[in-house]
Amino acid sequence: MTNENYHSIEANREFMSVSQYKDFAACEAMAMAKLDGWTEPPNDALLVGSYVHAGVEGPAALFLFREQHPEIISSKGPTKGELKADFRHADVMLQTLRDDPFAMFVLDGQKEVIKKAELFGVPWKIKIDAYAPEKGRLADLKTVASIRSRHWSTRYGCWVSFVEFYDYLLQMAVYCEVERIAEGRDEWLEPLMVAVSKEEIPDKAVIRFDEVRLRMELELLEQQLPRIMDVKTGIAEPTRCEKCRYCRETKQLSGTIHFSELIGA
Repeated sequence: MTNENYHSIEANREFMSVSQYKDFAACEAMAMAKLDGWTEPPNDALLVGSYVHAGVEGPAALFLFREQHPEIISSKGPTKGELKADFRHADVMLQTLRDDPFAMFVLDGQKEVIKKAELFGVPWKIKIDAYAPEKGRLADLKTVASIRSRHWSTRYGCWVSFVEFYDYLLQMAVYCEVERIAEGRDEWLEPLMVAVSKEEIPDKAVIRFDEVRLRMELELLEQQLPRIMDVKTGIAEPTRCEKCRYCRETKQLSGTIHFSELIGA
């Protein structure tokens, strides 16, 4: 497996990944549609994150990213030929990280390293942003709207940080365990997350995790994985959430809904 085919349909059919798992948890029908080739339209927020990732990886990676994504360049008006506003600000975010020795220390290591291993009887693939086993750690880079903002979680029934809201605890747990299994190690590497915000003056933080909390995520994953694999392998029919883009695109009405059900529907 390479960086070129890591996100291919063939790789996703053969391997489970954190993003695919989250797709199944959100909407089984949408997750299966993606395995059949359905795609969501490009998202500038995701592109900004990828831009910053490429910049941290190095000048060559950033140049290649710009070559592969001409849509980030303005094609008209006074800024024609220049980066669009979101990506000019991404340069500011990138410089915020470059100017911080500790952030760059944590992000030092091999970039975009792929690991594969069987976890709970299922083949998994992961891609580590910054891999430094000789220093005993792995790190992930996140671009977020705000590091300190709180989000309402229906899963937890309370306000949570962006780390919990976007299931990054699960991601870090899977990365630690898949890497450990792949390398035949008894202990986890230390997982760290470097976050930089999209605010006018970008905020930044290096976030640590406790192993007890991450292992709780693995226990929950083990419980939910059999149903997901039954759907993925065709043993069970996928359910529809009727809320996501895929479900809205393919929805066929068969009856009415009472107005009191609208919020929960």
